[in-house]
Amino acid sequence: MRRVAVVGVGCTKVGELWDKSLKDLVVESATKALDDAGIDNIDVVYVGNALAQILQNQSNLGSLVADCLGFEGIPAISVEAADASGSLAFHEAYKAVKFGWADKVLVVGVEKMSDSSSEEVSKALMTFEDQDYVAFTGITQAGIHALLLKFYMEKFGVKHEDIAMFAVEAHKKASKNPYAQFRNLIKLEDIFRSPVVADPLRLLEHTTLADGSASLILCPLEEAKKLKLQPIEVLASSTATDRFFLHERADMLTFNSTVKAAEKAFKEAKISRDQIDVVETHDSSTILGVISLEDLGFVEKGKGANFVVEGNITIDGRLPTNTMGGLKGRGHPLGATGVYQLVEVVWQLRGEAGENQVKNVKVGLTHTVGGVGSFASVNILGCLG
Repeated sequence: MRRVAVVGVGCTKVGELWDKSLKDLVVESATKALDDAGIDNIDVVYVGNALAQILQNQSNLGSLVADCLGFEGIPAISVEAADASGSLAFHEAYKAVKFGWADKVLVVGVEKMSDSSSEEVSKALMTFEDQDYVAFTGITQAGIHALLLKFYMEKFGVKHEDIAMFAVEAHKKASKNPYAQFRNLIKLEDIFRSPVVADPLRLLEHTTLADGSASLILCPLEEAKKLKLQPIEVLASSTATDRFFLHERADMLTFNSTVKAAEKAFKEAKISRDQIDVVETHDSSTILGVISLEDLGFVEKGKGANFVVEGNITIDGRLPTNTMGGLKGRGHPLGATGVYQLVEVVWQLRGEAGENQVKNVKVGLTHTVGGVGSFASVNILGCLG
């Protein structure tokens, strides 16, 4: 087995990009990654996407992306795992390089949501959950998050205001990220003045429609050392599942997919949690951000909100988290989100995160969930310097 490195990254701005098609987004991010790596050819491409078959009536994205980029005759694989589609595409690409199936691999995450109505997207998002016993009730993803929020507050005696601080911190970091969807600062009072999307969850606590694409290049570590940029090693990449039905889990406030993926990742990387310098975790709502920190093992169960309130996830805090704004601030273009997280960790490790740069970063972790925790991916990257 070979050691694997990231040698090129690139992304588009996240937002409601009505003047750009899904193909435009792919070409922009992939070209940036190829230029960053200083290469012009690849062996295989993996494409992560969640909703193109529904929102664009477009499937066979692997071949489409290869053609858009002018790569003829190469293998091209489409990957889908709800919100974690981009992360799973990276995981499969990592294995391809690690086991010697390919030498230069392009990973592309892409999503185009803004051309559809909110109602269309809400319905499409519920394809991530069971259709016979959950989606048919009419509940939305935001509705499920709202139930988790209410249950969490009641079980642990936590104030809503403390959980909502996750969004305040997200916008603070996003305000300094030129690629972020929401660069406006918000306060707690802004959150509680915003409309209720599903009681008690507020509009400013949840992600919204977003378009974007992020890409990266993987190759064997030995080859990476020959390229112009400092390579970033992939120390671990793991995935896991939980019970598909949220209501059948032993504890609805613990996503075992995250717990198990994290355990495998730390074992593979041969490091401990206190060696992690930055974390990019899944905060598609404030409550999922809090739960994610707990399930990854950084915070005791029920203490996640207090951990945030105490300032631990700030850029200069004990555990800098979602350093470029996370899903809430940077934006959540579904199938591209996991790749954005990886790009952002690479920036941190290279010292290229601008105003959001964390000092002395050596190791970073990314975490994405599919649906409401039925699938999770955890990746750990390290700087070879």
